[in-house]
Amino acid sequence: MYGANVIRASRHVEPGFLIGHFEPTYLSTYRQGEFPARVDAALAELEDCCACPRNCHVNRLLDKARVCNTGRHAIVSSAFPHFGEEDCLRGWHGSGTIFFGLCNLRCVFCQNWDISQQHAESECSAEDIAKLMLQLQDRGCHNINFVTPEHVAPQIVEAIAAAVPLGLKVPIVYNTSAYDSLQSLKLMEGLIDIYMPDFKFFEYESSRSYLKAKDYPARACEAITEMHRQVGNLRFGDDGLARRGLLVRHLVMPNHVEDARKIFKWLADEISPDTYVNIMDQYRPLHQVGNISKYDAINRRPSATELDKAFAAARQAGLWRFDERR
Repeated sequence: MYGANVIRASRHVEPGFLIGHFEPTYLSTYRQGEFPARVDAALAELEDCCACPRNCHVNRLLDKARVCNTGRHAIVSSAFPHFGEEDCLRGWHGSGTIFFGLCNLRCVFCQNWDISQQHAESECSAEDIAKLMLQLQDRGCHNINFVTPEHVAPQIVEAIAAAVPLGLKVPIVYNTSAYDSLQSLKLMEGLIDIYMPDFKFFEYESSRSYLKAKDYPARACEAITEMHRQVGNLRFGDDGLARRGLLVRHLVMPNHVEDARKIFKWLADEISPDTYVNIMDQYRPLHQVGNISKYDAINRRPSATELDKAFAAARQAGLWRFDERR
């Protein structure tokens, strides 16, 4: 089954998007001896935390925490081969997902709210996370997929630095809400092969109401621009699996097709019309939606008409490389 899905994904691989000899970018960074300085910079970021746009300025090295409720060590909720990701990531053996607990956003519709909003005592050191990465690689996963990494970017730098000397050799995916700081993303340059941001809303009022972060659109635009600068458009091996580049997700929301239209136009105009996008229809009203009347506008699934309009908006913007999960 998965082989067929990979072949389907390769429909989108034009000659200009094939990559020949490939090795993860972090191997070159390691050979150049850059890891010690990168880890030092990551620790300095934790000391006066601006790891995400919340800019809390607490000393997380002393286990202090504020918005993300995460101190010195990252919290890992789960780690397993994931077969629900994009075809070009999951392949035959799954994407090696490491789900981090807690979050720097407060999405009222979060489907993983029990993980993102509730503290669980499962802190992991850099060495612990490195072991998880190698275990997933040993299970045949095609990549390591860090999910919700925004608030633990410095700890991820530490973990990669610990894993590479032990034999890590698969691409690394940075699977984020796009509420990332430029400082953290620059720490990731030369470490991350595939950036996979979810661009949620383009309107400030939507972001304030549903994400509790009114600056989300500006920060997401900055972050995605930096991600594309580092890795370019998404490129594949001849097996149809993604190797390097940017893959943008957008979850279609009820009554918010205008957000989708503006996001797609911005991607085509400001990033590239060759941006690979996944237009997702998986939204369901969960968490606070349905319990609080002010969220009634999103208290349903998107309609077929709204989904059709979202795809039409992407094409009208000039985008053409889709992972159509419908």
